[in-house]
Amino acid sequence: MIDDDTAAEQLSIRDIQGDGERSPRLGRSVTVRGVVNGNFLRGLGGVFIQDASEDGAPAAGLFLRPPEDSTIEPAPLRRGDLLEVSGVVDEFGRQPATLTGLRDAKWRVISSGHRVATLRLDAPPPSWEALEGASVRIDAPLTVNDNGGLQKYGELTVAFGGRLFQPTEVARPGAEADAIAADNQRRSLVLDDNRNRQFPNRIWYLDGPLDNRHPLRAGSVIQGVSGVIDQRHGRYRLQLEDAPERITQAPRPAAPKAVGNPGSGPGQTLRIAAFNVLSLFNGNGRGRGFPTPRGASSPNEYRRQLDKLVAAISAVKPDILALMELENDGGGKHSSQADLIDALNAALVADGESGDYRAAFLGKGPGRDVIRVALLFRDGRVQAVGKALSIGDGPFEERSRAPLAQAFRAGDAAPFVVAVNHFKSKGGCDEADGDNRDRGDGQGCWSALRVQSAQRLARWLGTDPAGIGSERTLIVGDLNSYSQEDPIIALEQAGYVDVFRNHAEPDYSFIWGGASGRLDHALASPALAADVVAATHWHINADESVAFDYQTENRSGSQDAYRPDPFRSSDHDPLIIDLRP
Repeated sequence: MIDDDTAAEQLSIRDIQGDGERSPRLGRSVTVRGVVNGNFLRGLGGVFIQDASEDGAPAAGLFLRPPEDSTIEPAPLRRGDLLEVSGVVDEFGRQPATLTGLRDAKWRVISSGHRVATLRLDAPPPSWEALEGASVRIDAPLTVNDNGGLQKYGELTVAFGGRLFQPTEVARPGAEADAIAADNQRRSLVLDDNRNRQFPNRIWYLDGPLDNRHPLRAGSVIQGVSGVIDQRHGRYRLQLEDAPERITQAPRPAAPKAVGNPGSGPGQTLRIAAFNVLSLFNGNGRGRGFPTPRGASSPNEYRRQLDKLVAAISAVKPDILALMELENDGGGKHSSQADLIDALNAALVADGESGDYRAAFLGKGPGRDVIRVALLFRDGRVQAVGKALSIGDGPFEERSRAPLAQAFRAGDAAPFVVAVNHFKSKGGCDEADGDNRDRGDGQGCWSALRVQSAQRLARWLGTDPAGIGSERTLIVGDLNSYSQEDPIIALEQAGYVDVFRNHAEPDYSFIWGGASGRLDHALASPALAADVVAATHWHINADESVAFDYQTENRSGSQDAYRPDPFRSSDHDPLIIDLRP
């Protein structure tokens, strides 16, 4: 029963919601009437009600949270019940993304069987805030843009109108990027399972568990969804009431075929790949030393991780392989580098080929970071010219990993240099100061350091450190910058050509926050750019759910979707270049 409260104002739901992001009645004791449009007491600890009006106008809604010591059971409340509610107006969640509702809410059922007005959408609304707490049905197709929270939280980030791109992937930082960010926010929504439980045994709105036939990759299309508009954990979301009417799975791509004839003779092509391997750490290299500082937490996880990486690399068989996030434990026989080389060569032999991968650098480092870059090559296809080289000064003393460069020759062709890099990430903003602070222009923190890294790298390579007597150079790696950001522009201003720049559609290698972008780049000197015959990212990782990775925590039986295949072998997509030397 509702308690008598003579001090409570009699208001409408619209009066309580107001026109802004926060209620104008915050902290007031009120009484209100509304129709139950979402009983999520068991899953979310509350109930949604909305206006009883059936005039076709967008309904206003509220979230009701009963007192913490409440003994109210979910069963008596049904969709369509008309309630009279008293409570205190509150905003749930962290500012500014809060959900308007009533705390310490007490109610009584006045009548049942009322129609719940449902707003139909075939395009994103002008404002999700105006629909907070309202029932909606979305008739337009929604594209999955991020499945990173699917396994843990039962949620998917979707968008109207296809794939969303990082603003600074397609526009320069500043006003133009800000406009794209605002449009991304308007078009995107989270589909949620109306539960707070982590790692659910099953995701009820899917036909079955994630598997190779139903991976629900980014790019998949979902149609016919309905539920209540909610705002929590910083995002607008649709708390689903029923399963979607249709899910069209995005297909997994086959390995890119080499352009031209692979080989080292005249007119033949070489394949260069760059791969962030997501912290390949092998303990002490003898089956012990786990958990490691990063990467696998057990020998079993390490074997699963290594098997997936070998499957991915072996599918493209690069002649030169640039690596990032390899454990910085030297090049000895028990190092992570040696483990990977042995596994790759075993895979080549099993495929009837010569196991001819070699490391371009066997010493300590490069650099002092816990992770390092590396260069491997097939010595039956290319020859290393001179020694591998690195620098560790300036921005490479810490934060940006030290680069590694090696000159190669294929047959009698002119030599060229491959330089692999891993610039400072956009994380650790609390340590950034001065120009490295996040300036709010879309580039995140440490942008100034990444620019310094690009400029120092270009100056070093411009001195012909390998002594090949030419300017045939390819810069590859995870530069932790999207394509229109200052570090990439700095390399282009130094004369390098972004080999993806003239592609008809934006490409991507990473998904973050529901938007795709290129963090993994290939920039060639003009003397080498003309020899690039193909450049692509193989989308085996960014679009995939973490349910397919090597980890074993919170997985058992049908929940363990692991397979020793390329998919979700890392979080970055590998970059592949075909070069006619």
